[in-house]
Parts: sequence; structure tokens; C-alpha cells
Amino acid sequence: METRELRYFVAVAEELHFGRAAQRLGIAQPPLSRAIRQLERRLGVTLLERTSRTVALTEAGSVLLREGRAVLDAVDAADRRTRRAALAGTGQAGLVLVTKAGASGELLSKMLDAYAAEPGAVTVDVLLCGVGEQERLLRDGRADVALLHLPFDSTVGFDNEELCTESQVVVLPAGHPLAGRAHLRMADVAALPGLPMPRWPARDGKYPDGPGPEVRDSAQLLQLIALGRTLAVLPESCQAQLRRDLVAVPVLDAPMVTTVIAWPPHSRSRAVAELVRAATRL
Repeated sequence: METRELRYFVAVAEELHFGRAAQRLGIAQPPLSRAIRQLERRLGVTLLERTSRTVALTEAGSVLLREGRAVLDAVDAADRRTRRAALAGTGQAGLVLVTKAGASGELLSKMLDAYAAEPGAVTVDVLLCGVGEQERLLRDGRADVALLHLPFDSTVGFDNEELCTESQVVVLPAGHPLAGRAHLRMADVAALPGLPMPRWPARDGKYPDGPGPEVRDSAQLLQLIALGRTLAVLPESCQAQLRRDLVAVPVLDAPMVTTVIAWPPHSRSRAVAELVRAATRL
């Protein structure tokens, strides 16, 4: 298979529409259709079930979508890391650290200060992203290292070190009747009337079904909580960044959250190693 064919197939499989996929790829629809048919002939399987109105993935197509994404991520990552290595050799490149916006703020600040004090420290650019995007940015080479949060993020395929573990709180509007409680349980949170859990986008950018509002970043989330439209269960360290119109109440039976620093296992970057060592010493 060629990477071009994989990119074509992934676009069609994600859009489930040849016209939209062709527009996304910047090509005409007929050559896209021919490329998919050629790929199916070469593999000897049907990847897409087509009718005059719909396009659906077969079981084989679902497998190739999953595998194809991983292959394309690896190709893109190899491209980016090769270019960054060339820049590092000239002294023009630093490190890119990706973390979820609004998460682990105090830990991140201390970690960056500790690393900056090391002899030979390079510049660290911090890339803030939405929920669940750290893994993708680390896998595709746009970041050298990431802060991930277990059990919500996956560390599969990465090397990692645990940095800290903390409990969780529910963030409510300051005027909510339960805002003054000493603690709550997950059953209490789930039963709160008029405050559905927010919906975050999946990898394909689409939102799951549900009554909660669509949310893309922490600033939007906190604004919606203050307006009484939703709530959120977050690591307790979020309290340092809460506005005055929000209140955090401990949730006794919420799962503990462990923050880890993660990097690609094949990394040979001295700067990444020194940043990891600085983080684990804190």
C-alpha cells in the first residue's frame, strides 16, 4: 500500500462521503473513487459498502481505518522528528511539551523552572491542547514530551514516569445548593438536576450524543459551569485556577488521577532525558 492510498481511504472512512472526502483532500471525486477501488482489489477485500445514498465501513474497513491512522501518524512523526533533529543539530530547536489546557498548572511551572536551572537546558515551548489531544500530538511528532493523566489518557506505546497522584473534586456554580457541602459522591453528582456532564469531541472531532453542552477547552467549560449549564469532575489541583463564581467540592469515590510525563520510547534526545529527570526529582 502507498501512503497516498491510505490517506485517501482514511478521509473517506472518516467522512463516510466521497464528495466531502474529495473536498477535504483537494482532489476530484472520480480519481478518489478509482483509488479506493484499486486498494480494495489489491487487498482482495471490500472496505466500504456503497449505495446511491450512503457509505459504510465493513469490518475489514474498520480495521484498516484504525491501522491506517497509526501508519499515517508514524509517517508524519518521522517527517517532523527528522526535521527537528536537523534543527537541533544547528542549535535552533528546543523541546515541545504538550499538556491539556488548564491541567497540572502548578506542577508544570515547577517542572519548567527546575529544568531551566539545569546546565545546557534548551528552550521548552508549551503547547496547550484540548482534552485527549496530547497523545495524538506526541505520536505524530508535533511534541517531544507530554503530560498525561491516568486513567483518562493512554500511555500505550510511550515510555513514562509517574509524577503525582491526586483526588478529584466536582466544580459547581458558587450559588448551587450543594456548593457548601463538605463532600459528595459520584452518585450525588450524577443525580444533580439540570447539570448534565459536558461532551468532549472524539478523535474525529465529532461529539457523542447526550444532553450536556459541547465543550472544547477548559476556559469554555468553566464559563458554562458558571452559567449553570454543566458541571465537571476534575483533579483537585484545578482549584488554584478557579474563578470566584465557582466552587470545588471533594468527591470521595471518584477515581484518583495520576499525572505522568511521557515520551516516545525511541527518543534519543538528551534534552528530553534531562527534562524527565528534572520532573521526577520534584
